Amino acid sequence: MPSLADDLPDVLAVPTVPAAPDVTVRPPGSKSITNRALLCAALADGRSRLSGALFADDTRAMIGAVAALGATVTADEPSRELTVTGIDPRRAAAVAAVDARQSGTTSRFVLPVAALRPGRTTVDGAAQLRARPMGPLLDALRQLGAQVQEGTDQGHLPVTVSGPLRGGPARLPGHLSSQFLSGLLMAGPLMRDGLAVELTSPLVSVPYVTMTTAVMAAFGVTVDGLRTAPGRYSATDYAIEPDASAASYFLAAAAITGGRITVDGLGTDSVQGDVAFADLLARMGARVERTARRLTVTGTGSLRGIDVDMADISDTAQTLAAVAVFADSPTRVRGIGFIRRKETDRIAAVVTELRRAGIDAVEDDDGFTIHPGPPAPTRFASYDDHRMAMSLSLLGLRVPGIEIADPRCVAKTYPGFFTDLATLTSR
Repeated sequence: MPSLADDLPDVLAVPTVPAAPDVTVRPPGSKSITNRALLCAALADGRSRLSGALFADDTRAMIGAVAALGATVTADEPSRELTVTGIDPRRAAAVAAVDARQSGTTSRFVLPVAALRPGRTTVDGAAQLRARPMGPLLDALRQLGAQVQEGTDQGHLPVTVSGPLRGGPARLPGHLSSQFLSGLLMAGPLMRDGLAVELTSPLVSVPYVTMTTAVMAAFGVTVDGLRTAPGRYSATDYAIEPDASAASYFLAAAAITGGRITVDGLGTDSVQGDVAFADLLARMGARVERTARRLTVTGTGSLRGIDVDMADISDTAQTLAAVAVFADSPTRVRGIGFIRRKETDRIAAVVTELRRAGIDAVEDDDGFTIHPGPPAPTRFASYDDHRMAMSLSLLGLRVPGIEIADPRCVAKTYPGFFTDLATLTSR
């Protein structure tokens, strides 16, 4: 099915808001939850139904991956539903190939599952994904008994793996990406001896691992700390909540424009750590209201700079940078050095682009410092990074002359982003 992003121009002009918006939005389903639920369902006995699923490039990569590994997936995109019939990968002897496209979650979650298979599985992806590190995960798979064959660029895709995995103890650094740990944990129940991970450095993005264990529990598997006992997943019906990272752009828009924006489907019951972004907006001066399933931010017309460690919610760091431009004092973001190895070097990229607009932005080793000021009309580069395009577009809600180059990159996680953003400017 064509993506909403396909019809976007090469350069998109962002219209300013004619008045402070007062709207309710519901972003599409969480990418992080969709991809975790897809993999757990693909490992489960029986048929699972996933409602509220995200259909975007990253989740299509996971759909293709679990199908390549033998699961059956039926998609009903208009209804946002996926039906998945699982398969035990330990009985899959056929040679398989997985194209993870640009999806870090797909590649890092699928590699441990592929290593359960006695058949050889090659996992590859786009050039952007090939540049992202895989070495710590590959080392852990070797410790667990997998056969791992790397290409000429050691520690990166493409990689061929095969099992069986005996499981047991594995040492893993935690400071590079929590996706390595999540991938191992999801494969752990199908390892002969279970899994016991020892982290050799502090874990980043802890809420994402908490999310992983919550999704696993919904499919009948319990994680005890960093240990999983041998077991099996059970098929289930699972509802996927809206994406909290995507919601951050609309919550930020309320703070920037002085409007009132409610996100439906996210609230105190959410399993996503990125809902904590609203707390940062409150610290900066916005008003925040919560119920179990709704989150509302109201801009007060006054924003102050903050000093914050965003290691646990790093996907919203660029969003905060956009808000910081309109504060009355500098904002310092710390603890996010690992986002230099995302789709692009997100620290260098956001600093470079804000400087292009005349903002005094400083690149730090583990983050950035933004000194507020009036942005100049600017055509921002997006670096083929969906989060760069979405976050920088927020400046255009208040500043005429803001353009986004290559806006179609939002198809990775939120194909309809600019359509939804337009609802703020058409009132």
